[in-house]
Amino acid sequence: MKRIRVGVLGIGHMGQYHVSVASTLKNKIVLAGVYDIDFEKAKEIADKFEIKCFESVEDFFKNIDAVVIAVPTYLHYKYASLAMDYNLHVLVEKPATEKIEQARKLAAKAKKKSLIFQVGHVERFNGAVQELHKIVTSPIIIESRRLSPFVGRIKDVGVVLDLMIHDIDIVVNMVDSPVASVQATGGSVFTDFEDYATAIIQFENGCTATVTASRITQRKIRTLSISQEKSYIFLDYATQDIHIHRQASQAYLLTKEEIKYSQESFVEELFIHKENPLKHEHEYFYNSISKGYTSSITNDSDIRSLEVALEIENIVRGQLQKEKRLIVN
Repeated sequence: MKRIRVGVLGIGHMGQYHVSVASTLKNKIVLAGVYDIDFEKAKEIADKFEIKCFESVEDFFKNIDAVVIAVPTYLHYKYASLAMDYNLHVLVEKPATEKIEQARKLAAKAKKKSLIFQVGHVERFNGAVQELHKIVTSPIIIESRRLSPFVGRIKDVGVVLDLMIHDIDIVVNMVDSPVASVQATGGSVFTDFEDYATAIIQFENGCTATVTASRITQRKIRTLSISQEKSYIFLDYATQDIHIHRQASQAYLLTKEEIKYSQESFVEELFIHKENPLKHEHEYFYNSISKGYTSSITNDSDIRSLEVALEIENIVRGQLQKEKRLIVN
């Protein structure tokens, strides 16, 4: 089978990760080169991995079959659409686009031209998340926390599209029920965008999800908990560990000095085969191309997640604008 010629567009923080991962998949692809408006920076990476650095995006697109796009979000639509004009399969970093209409246009264009259009929701390929889909059957309460210290390199989006969208995507696809309502709040500390936010998502089937994201927290925390009728499931993304609590019992012991509370439950720890989720994301992209898969189902999921994220972002930013007006007045 002819190997797919792949290029990486955008050699920032994530772009360099993509180059590194793609370079390990030589049995599936040919890493044909990189392109970035900062030619010297791109040349440095190209030399390191012994690949070609292109001076123009047009020349770059003419010499590849598929492209990984890792540029700032506001450029996603421009380059993804242009890549499809060259009949290239596209893997674009999340979020797909700034606006939902743009994402729909790209999905429709890819379908019309029989191209793969994949959004880089890397947590979908986390082994623990994939395992969750086997054990979560009827979630009632979901709580997600994705907290990090501030990193100055992310300047073009707020925390909702930077971090929270990972968990929105996981939750929306796990519950698999229409969203009934969304409430949200948040604030800014270091940037002009929201730097922390909490959203409450109510689904039509009765499930309630509370999703919190922060880039002002001086400790990196990535957790997800799910309560269903006969189990409580806790996932730590950092370790990719899942603990399932079942058959919980509780008791109170009253003494003269105090009331003591005890709780017991049967705890099951799942073994997860830990591998690089970004590598699995790339493999899924290349397998989709080589086997002629359709991306329409995935694109529906991408658009649904982006719709919820943008609604949360609009609510939070509306609050921030209102606070600014109050301060000015």
